This record gives sequence, C-alpha cells and structure tokens, in this order.
Amino acid sequence: MDRIHNKENVPFAKELRKNMTKEENHLWYDYLKPYRQTFGIAFTRQKVFGNYILDFYCPKAKLAIELDGSQHYEEDALCYDKKRTTYLDKHGIVVLRYTNRDIHTRFKEVCDDIDSYVNRRINALQK
Repeated sequence: MDRIHNKENVPFAKELRKNMTKEENHLWYDYLKPYRQTFGIAFTRQKVFGNYILDFYCPKAKLAIELDGSQHYEEDALCYDKKRTTYLDKHGIVVLRYTNRDIHTRFKEVCDDIDSYVNRRINALQK
C-alpha cells in the first residue's frame, strides 16, 4: 500500500521550502500564495506525496504544478518525471509542467493557464 504522506521526506521538503529557486519564489509569492485570498483556493508548496515532493499542490483541484529547470530534460530526469507523473495520475492528480523560462518570459500566461486548470479540475471533481 502506498504511503501518501511519507514522513521520511518531510525534512527534505522543509529544506526545499527554505531554498526555493527564484522562479519558484516568483510563482509562489506573486501568484499562488495570494490565490487563496483572491479565489478562496489554497496551494501548498513542497508537498510530500508518497516518495515525491511536489513543487506546488492544490488539494481542492488535485493539481500539482512543477517548475522544470534544464536538468529535467536529461534522459534520467525525463524517465523519473514520467514515472512520477504516472504515480500521481494513479492517485487522480493532474500535473502541470512549466519551464523556468516560462516563468521569466510569459508569467501572466502561466498564471492564466493555472487558473483555467484549477477551475476545470474543481468543476470536474464536483460532478
């Protein structure tokens, strides 16, 4: 049986929270954290889920958001990310992936895309 909350990963998640990338900080502080106040829907950061740590997670929409740096395009990382996405999909979680470059060059479009997915997921889950 899967352990959805793997306590062994909590210290690492806390460390990641303290040392977020500048792109993660930008998305968190300038969009996802205030999302609760604006729309009443909360996101968490560095959420432990099984053996994985999600960059950002919205439990109400069962939506994970991952920001990918260049290392995610190496063969080993691509295989790891595919396995991880399959695992999350098995648990009903949709994964949105954006590059760090997306955060730098099309931040508003990324935010609009996230908002669209959140609304679609919540509507679909409520049916």
